[in-house]
Amino acid sequence: MTIYELCELFGYTKQAFYKRKSKAKTPKYNSELLRSLVVNIRKQLPRTGGKKLHVMLQDEFIKHHISIGRDNFLDFLKAEYLQVPKARRYYKTTNSRHWMKRYPNLISNLVLNRPEQVWVADITYLRTKEKTYYLHLLTDACSKKIVGYQLSDNLMSSTTVKALEMALIDRKTKNQLIHHSDRGLQYCSKEYTDLLKKNNILISMTQEYDPYENAIAERVNGILKEEFGLHEIFENYQNLNKQVTQAITLYNNFRIHMSINMITPNQAHQQKTIHLKQWKKINRNRINSVTIYFFP
Repeated sequence: MTIYELCELFGYTKQAFYKRKSKAKTPKYNSELLRSLVVNIRKQLPRTGGKKLHVMLQDEFIKHHISIGRDNFLDFLKAEYLQVPKARRYYKTTNSRHWMKRYPNLISNLVLNRPEQVWVADITYLRTKEKTYYLHLLTDACSKKIVGYQLSDNLMSSTTVKALEMALIDRKTKNQLIHHSDRGLQYCSKEYTDLLKKNNILISMTQEYDPYENAIAERVNGILKEEFGLHEIFENYQNLNKQVTQAITLYNNFRIHMSINMITPNQAHQQKTIHLKQWKKINRNRINSVTIYFFP
């Protein structure tokens, strides 16, 4: 069937058909303006992905009368070489070969629905030209907010305790709270577990060395490195410490998350309940077919 016959069938002229087709192909935005809006956000959040950028720029789109859907926006980023490549790095910071008491995993089947329900803990390495440093982190599993951290040149439990003490100072409720971590000696130490028990916090640990058992904490480590530049080799401790502070501030206050419905961790942390989006479902035979959910 010809174009003429199709148009006649639906009551259109050929001129109307081609005019509409031409109009549909005409971008409803200024490329230079759109690029500048993307770059402005990337100055603070340099590795923010396209889907999140599209949400974050909605007010600017209205202000500048820009009409562009998500798919066309992603095509624009690709055409302008504004996509963010992913980097994967791995460095083991856990020593689980020790005599201290381990605790069972209390969150394997737990449904997350509120802040201060589960805190996840982990340690990641950062580098300067002088030496390797370690960032001890505590993150609220539901709101994704980093609630405590400590940067140090050691893996001692006394350093990990400082991150926990920071989180406890800002704790807002007395609701039942679970602390989840790997079985590293820092988290099994008497100093650390005594502080948890003193504050009526239940202790939960992974049952084997597997990042999927502490996926949220591992994900936060990756975000800080991949999106906020902490994978770089810094000049010295002062430069690194400044970047860590800035990265965590930006992460908590400006980085939106798909799993918490495109709001920031600080915004989510103020809510009484949170409906988490189950983003990806994986069934892994290697861990006895336990189903694990990822929350980007």
